[in-house]
Amino acid sequence: MNPQKRASEWVDTYGDLLFRFAYQRTGSKEIAEDLVQDTLLSAFKSLDSFEERASDKTWLMRILRNKIIDHYRKTRTRQSEDDVSVKKEVSISSYFDESGGWNGEHMPHESWDDQPDGELENSQLKSALERCIDNLKGKGASAFRMKYIEDEESEEICKVLDITSSNYWVLIHRAKLQLRDCLDQSYFNELKKFEAQ
Repeated sequence: MNPQKRASEWVDTYGDLLFRFAYQRTGSKEIAEDLVQDTLLSAFKSLDSFEERASDKTWLMRILRNKIIDHYRKTRTRQSEDDVSVKKEVSISSYFDESGGWNGEHMPHESWDDQPDGELENSQLKSALERCIDNLKGKGASAFRMKYIEDEESEEICKVLDITSSNYWVLIHRAKLQLRDCLDQSYFNELKKFEAQ
């Protein structure tokens, strides 16, 4: 098959899949688009050496995974994750007292104990959760999506994001706290106001 035609078929057949895979791992549309473009270009350039022991899809996904790993390695050398997230993030230690219990101002809203009754409340909670997940940034967002949405193994996430196991758990913990705060503000506070009417 003509190499240009094959490359065009890759875009048509696997473009959306590659983009979703990259976006879920980076949380950035622009970065995901760049990584997919780099992947397709690399695949096209090395098409002569492709031995076809794997399917085109598997081969492209492997190239994209390596591009994502390279992206995070480059990002890591330029700046640390803490530099990116320190602007808005509350210190984890401020959530808990010396005994590990919740500090008063960070205690979960009492609505967390209530279960939404109807379909409308469930869809509103789901929408709020999706918005809050979309608000997560950096490697914490990628780690959270990979673990809880894609059900990836911790070791694989550490490899893709080029982080240590302890850094991974800190990122996951921070992401959960950020989600909790976001849901408190965007869903449970609104629910409480509605119920008070």
